Amino acid sequence: MARIILAEDDDSMRRFLARALEKAGHEVVSFGQGDVAFEELKQDVYDLLLTDIVMPEMDGIELARRAAELDPTLKIMFITGFAAVALSGDNPTPQNAKVLSKPFHLRDLVDEVDRLMAA
Repeated sequence: MARIILAEDDDSMRRFLARALEKAGHEVVSFGQGDVAFEELKQDVYDLLLTDIVMPEMDGIELARRAAELDPTLKIMFITGFAAVALSGDNPTPQNAKVLSKPFHLRDLVDEVDRLMAA
């Protein structure tokens, strides 16, 4: 399965998502801030960056841009309740990044991760 780095500033949501992905067989390392997650990405290799968009310090779009520069093969998925606003033309995201809008069912998250990893 996939080695996933998760960046989500909501503690309960982060634990909830990590648990669901681990139950589906993925390895998950999670962080509450984008800048801290980015430091981890500099140190280790992951298959997928799963990130919220709206976070303090470093938002998910900036995290994704920097992560894609570090590792162009890294797959990226945004989870957000603000997709229309955050993903405007003024705020370009890395190519082939996927977006899963909140609220979503955990099964949808696992299915999307599986699809992305199979692509």
